[in-house]
Amino acid sequence: MDIYNPLLDGPEPTRLPDTPENADATRLLDEGTSATEVAARYPAFSLAWAVLAEEALSAGRSVEAYAYARTGYHRGLDQLRRARWGGHGPVPYDHRPNHGFLRCLAALARAASAIEETEEATRCRDFLRDSSAEAYAALIKD
Repeated sequence: MDIYNPLLDGPEPTRLPDTPENADATRLLDEGTSATEVAARYPAFSLAWAVLAEEALSAGRSVEAYAYARTGYHRGLDQLRRARWGGHGPVPYDHRPNHGFLRCLAALARAASAIEETEEATRCRDFLRDSSAEAYAALIKD
């Protein structure tokens, strides 16, 4: 059994809470409710914003994707801070409540790149890689 040592391993991984609101919003998305409806009902739910950003990117609407991704990214940062995240450290991709933030960060990197906001695209990719190598591998298609 591995023992976590903050002096050697850095900050503890941050796992966002699976609140009843997030569980309900996730269920609605899983059942096929549109991300627009879910975001309107649960505006703090980053995963809905991530889906909207990914859909916009797929349709070639880069500026719209950027706006959706940035909204979800900031909502996710707010939640991470409330979960005592100190501005850096692991945000595990295997924890489903973290998906919204991580997917928004990946979508923000892609959208920033699409609108030639190179510095921000690089910063977001680096932030995603530093937060979760697993999410980076799954979400960034270099």
